[in-house]
Amino acid sequence: MTETLPNIDIAPPRTQLSRPSRRLGFLDWTRGLAATIMLQGHVFHSFIRPDLRDSGPYVISQFIGGIAPAIFLFLTGVTLAFMLDGKERKGAAAGERFRAAVRRAGYLGALALAFRLQLWLFGWPNSPVTDLLKVDILNCMAVAIASLAFVGLLTTVQRVHFGILADAAIAVFSPLVSLIPADAMPHIVRVYFRPDANFFTYFPWASFIGFGIGAGSILRLVTAEQMNRVMQWAAIVGFGLVLTAQYFSNLPYSLYPSVDFWINSPGLIFIKLGVILVLLALAFLWTHHGAGEGWSWVRQIGTTSLLVYWVHIELVYGRWFGYWKESLTVGQCVLGALILIPAMIGLSWVRTNYRWSDLRLGSLWQTPEPRRVSGD
Repeated sequence: MTETLPNIDIAPPRTQLSRPSRRLGFLDWTRGLAATIMLQGHVFHSFIRPDLRDSGPYVISQFIGGIAPAIFLFLTGVTLAFMLDGKERKGAAAGERFRAAVRRAGYLGALALAFRLQLWLFGWPNSPVTDLLKVDILNCMAVAIASLAFVGLLTTVQRVHFGILADAAIAVFSPLVSLIPADAMPHIVRVYFRPDANFFTYFPWASFIGFGIGAGSILRLVTAEQMNRVMQWAAIVGFGLVLTAQYFSNLPYSLYPSVDFWINSPGLIFIKLGVILVLLALAFLWTHHGAGEGWSWVRQIGTTSLLVYWVHIELVYGRWFGYWKESLTVGQCVLGALILIPAMIGLSWVRTNYRWSDLRLGSLWQTPEPRRVSGD
């Protein structure tokens, strides 16, 4: 994607920047929306009866749920861009910014390993050792950021262009990587890089990290007064991407020898990017001109999305409720989602309002002072 934002000065003098120091609430709101649709999607995926997997409600649930990982990856790229810009503003050298990006990749890689290890231990002895090597979204984040750590050597303005170019390159090359025979590469390399419906492979999922870096850099360069115009253009570009990508995906011919729309198609990547941009614009409109910046359960769950992701995976796919796996009706799955989502909101609220040291029997009878969520 190479669209620019006309009539927007994305590189004003640093002394003129008027950027609030608090979190951008609409980003948390978007992340919370992604967490919510993820929760319902996983409930349906884990618990619905096999004979209902072709039904309309299940198909819609999984189709909508498919946008959630793309949003998480995109916002991870945005967060990386914020971090690098913050270091640049503080005078950090290019090498230091590069090392910070590498450390972020290592941190996510360690989380990915801990996540798989916890799931394996909780499922032992019924979980095979090969589960430790499964490529989840955290693995994808780690590898993607490691491969794009060079953007730390660039300025924020340069990261706008290189982030978008990296996104487009990964998406465009994904069908070509699929042409490599599966037996031509080691298994561990294949599950990380070759497009596969069963894994969050680098191609094409890492493209969302790249675009997030570009978009996040734009958000750090524009002034607060320009945000309304930026979000207007985000919506316009988003709708344009969806319509254009859908048009080219439906053409009877292709530039690729073989392409699978649901696995490696650049068209699907750009459609999802378009949807993300539209959602960002709507979230901005809602948080700034609708509900305001006050507390909301959507934003709340978005501020602790990693915790929510980690806990709900164990609950939904672990042995806790194994008795109901693949045995529920559509209505029962809806009820399950309506129970799980408030439970995760409650967990998120506890996480942001209590310190672990506060969780003593005596302190539960007191009203604690709310903790302020740290800024990006």
